[in-house]
Amino acid sequence: MTVLLVRHGRSHANTSGLLAGRTAGVSLDERGQEQALSLAGRLASLPIRGIVCSPLLRCQQTVDPLAQKLGLEPLPDTRLLEVDYGEWTGKPLSELVKEPLWAVVQQHPSAVVFPGGESLAQVQSRAVAAIREHDKRLAVTSGGDGLWLVCTHGDVIKSIVADALGLHLDGFQRIIVEPASISVVRYTETRPFLHHLNDTGADFAHLKPRESGKEGTSDAVVGGDVPR
Repeated sequence: MTVLLVRHGRSHANTSGLLAGRTAGVSLDERGQEQALSLAGRLASLPIRGIVCSPLLRCQQTVDPLAQKLGLEPLPDTRLLEVDYGEWTGKPLSELVKEPLWAVVQQHPSAVVFPGGESLAQVQSRAVAAIREHDKRLAVTSGGDGLWLVCTHGDVIKSIVADALGLHLDGFQRIIVEPASISVVRYTETRPFLHHLNDTGADFAHLKPRESGKEGTSDAVVGGDVPR
């Protein structure tokens, strides 16, 4: 199965410089609403089998236009929630950069536990478990290969991508995931493959499932081509 990892569109918190975290009621701003409509336009022609999302408002608003076009009901999963930043939640980023923990977040994220919140290692564990569980479930209901979509948050997607790449969590800060971007991972029996990262404008028509009897390989292609 192939999962499209969508970060929510731009929110009011993104433009205000606040660390929204799990603050309730944080919605998309005008640009974010435009991004949600654009995503629906880009992806509505694909045979997406299911939509799973973080329960937070900004993620629900991002997938709603696409879900309506596809006639699908987004399934909320709390394991895909934003990081629980604890006491950092709602604070200006301009203040947080002065905290001693900030440097650890940047350089050694696997050791980070947010005060009163969770660790980034816990975030990766819960998010990857959710992705793999839904991927297996939808593979059964789809009868094999297919597409599905997850809408969640930047650090959550970065942790999923790091796992797919076999990258230590301490390297996940090297990954960029912008609002309304799409990253694509295909899971096979032996390993995941990263097809797209932080994409904001490509045509995804080539992601349509292969015809019956033309299953793809789980081996990496020598020379670095795309495995199909």
